[in-house]
Amino acid sequence: MKILTRDVPPRAAWALEQAGIHPLLARLYAARGVLAKDELDDGLGLLLPPTTMKGAAEAAVLLADAIASRQRICIVADYDCDGATACAVAVRGLRLLGASQVGYLVPDRVVDGYGLTPPIAQRVKQQGADVLVTVDNGIASVEGVATARALGLKVLVTDHHLPAATLPDADVLVNPNQPGCGFESKSIAGVGVMFYVLLALRAELRARGVFDASSQPKLDALLPLVALGTVADVVKLDANNRRLVAQGLKRIRAGALPCGLASLFNVAARKPQAATTFDFGFALGPRINAAGRLADMTLGIECLLTDDAARGEELARALDTINRERRDIEGDMREQAFEIAESLFEEGEEPPPAICVFDPDFHEGVVGIVASRIKDKLHRPCFVFAQSAAPGKEHELKGSGRSIPGFHLRDALDLVAKRHPGVLLRFGGHAMAAGCTVAEEHLDTFEQALAQVAQEWLDAATLMRRLHTDGPLDPQYRRPDLVDTLHGAVWGQGFAPPVFSEEVEVVSQKLVGEKHLSLKIRHQGQPVEAMWFGHTEPLPARVKVAFRLDADEWQGVRRVRFLIEGVEI
Repeated sequence: MKILTRDVPPRAAWALEQAGIHPLLARLYAARGVLAKDELDDGLGLLLPPTTMKGAAEAAVLLADAIASRQRICIVADYDCDGATACAVAVRGLRLLGASQVGYLVPDRVVDGYGLTPPIAQRVKQQGADVLVTVDNGIASVEGVATARALGLKVLVTDHHLPAATLPDADVLVNPNQPGCGFESKSIAGVGVMFYVLLALRAELRARGVFDASSQPKLDALLPLVALGTVADVVKLDANNRRLVAQGLKRIRAGALPCGLASLFNVAARKPQAATTFDFGFALGPRINAAGRLADMTLGIECLLTDDAARGEELARALDTINRERRDIEGDMREQAFEIAESLFEEGEEPPPAICVFDPDFHEGVVGIVASRIKDKLHRPCFVFAQSAAPGKEHELKGSGRSIPGFHLRDALDLVAKRHPGVLLRFGGHAMAAGCTVAEEHLDTFEQALAQVAQEWLDAATLMRRLHTDGPLDPQYRRPDLVDTLHGAVWGQGFAPPVFSEEVEVVSQKLVGEKHLSLKIRHQGQPVEAMWFGHTEPLPARVKVAFRLDADEWQGVRRVRFLIEGVEI
């Protein structure tokens, strides 16, 4: 591993400090491209206007007409946290704005697969819906949309995934990544797109005189859900996404959150009043995702929709139980997958440029997590496949992939599909995460084709793991209150949480729980406790470490400790 230090533009850091930003935060923000204090202003008035999102105005008209004529609206969701929060935002928001008949349907990961398929469209029609609205899916559902419209349904697609050459023929299509859309935040999550559609709908209803500016419903109650889905989907936290997340966090910390969300904080042993983006990404998001992976995402959506505190507690506990089961399955699969991946190259050799792993016993609901673990360990693009459990699809393999910087996974799949027509039955996704389906007989062809693309696109520099850090930590900032300040800021994908690096002296070290390394180190002459979770190999007496700041409590006293992210030996 190569530990690198981010450049800090001195003028930007100075300007931020002069504007009243704490010197440490000024340095961190400047290193992440922030040039002026107003970029850190999270006021709602600075959100990008809905009028710049292509299709939002037309979507507002379609939904306003549906509300006026009391039509039945059905939300077709996705089975991850972004899809679940987007569904909850759609249902809650439409009801706030006067829709009297709003239901939802979430596909089953195993039986239905991803997106709006023709059978899903038929089920929506059978339920008596007049309007079908997709959230966090639909941009690739050409056949499903065609079926829905042939059945007489009005179709509104809201999505954020990258479109293919052919777009679905929906009545209205809202996706910032569709051709001709001028919305600047191309990284907005599916839940954010739906929130923007609701903003446009409220403006349309205002224009129709349904309510005025003083009596209109407040949609900011939805922001805690928007924040959760945005962080959990690991989209880039550009300025607009950071504002959405910051606004959601403010409301959660003030106690203004749905009771099901409060129950999720409770079962995760986290405190809403001290909520952070880490809670979204590592505590709440995984519990909701677990429902879509192993059970039925209806559980997750109902938890986010309920206004009954007892029901919220019951659903949150159920999600927590499913997540524990997911962790057990993942642990077993991860060990097996590591063995398979490491058998692809000799000890002491470099791993191949791309890795594909399959075993008939793998669970398709957990393949994405395991692919991420292998990618983290070997620093290679990785796909993990499982046998489809859908009736009649046993010959198909469902794959989930994760990538490294410099290798656009969806573009790689597109090139594989062009070079080897018929090998990929379905595919889609983003630069860093994608999914695909292949016939089992074509797995070897896919593996070779992906390796060929990786060989062409990746060079030695890209294949070397690089850890970007914020350089040395001034000892004066090694304080619990500053740790709290750092944790309270909005960090995430594309706006990385602070990681510091410098050479330290290792005073002592021991294994804890057979899995983790507990250390006492000397940082700039002063003793500090440190932990390296998931690492068991001992460190030399002096070593350059990359670390995050954490605060724990010992005998009633809060103290700073370092969480090791990596070392350069």
